[in-house]
Amino acid sequence: MNTDQYLTFALGKGRLAEKTLQLLEKIGITCEEMHDKDSRKLIFVNEAFKTRFFLSKGPDVPTYVEYGAADIGVVGEDTILEENRRVYEVLDLGFGNCRMCVCGPESARELLLHHERIRVASKYPNIAKDYFYNKKHQTVDIIKLNGSVELGPLVELSDVIVDIVETGSTLKENGLQVLEEICPLSARLIVNQVSMQMKQERIKKLLADLRGALAEN
Repeated sequence: MNTDQYLTFALGKGRLAEKTLQLLEKIGITCEEMHDKDSRKLIFVNEAFKTRFFLSKGPDVPTYVEYGAADIGVVGEDTILEENRRVYEVLDLGFGNCRMCVCGPESARELLLHHERIRVASKYPNIAKDYFYNKKHQTVDIIKLNGSVELGPLVELSDVIVDIVETGSTLKENGLQVLEEICPLSARLIVNQVSMQMKQERIKKLLADLRGALAEN
């Protein structure tokens, strides 16, 4: 297979992939193979449109795009900020909306106000470091966690956490709250830097069609 003929998409698994496929179908790009829940395929091809799709864990999407294994990726803005890969971020897709926040018990608010040295638990150490060091100019100890970061303050591992907040219900159930908002987040479309030049015509048309579909929503 000559991959130069194809436009290859890397999609973050789960809701983002489902929403992306729905959006692509609106502009006439379909991939029936991906609707087969029993399929064990890793790469899905639509020969008519000369498109290829594969699913990966969100944090890997920018890596695939940076190194040219995919021309285009769809992933949350949180992943783009955390991974800091050399890709073009070209379109806000308008779904997957949430916020990156500093959260903790009400008692931690004073620690943030007075710029005390605190411990911060997060799945997003780079985002946390950038926020506290470069925006707040506050010295912190950052602890990387992979699981339920809400546990951090509850077991006194950390004073606060930096995490994604959608509804805030999990925080509330555990006596935590949003103390500061770092930035809004949503799904973004990213493009490989070389592909943007070599497949410029196809990518520009795709972006124009997607913008049109988003404007109709």
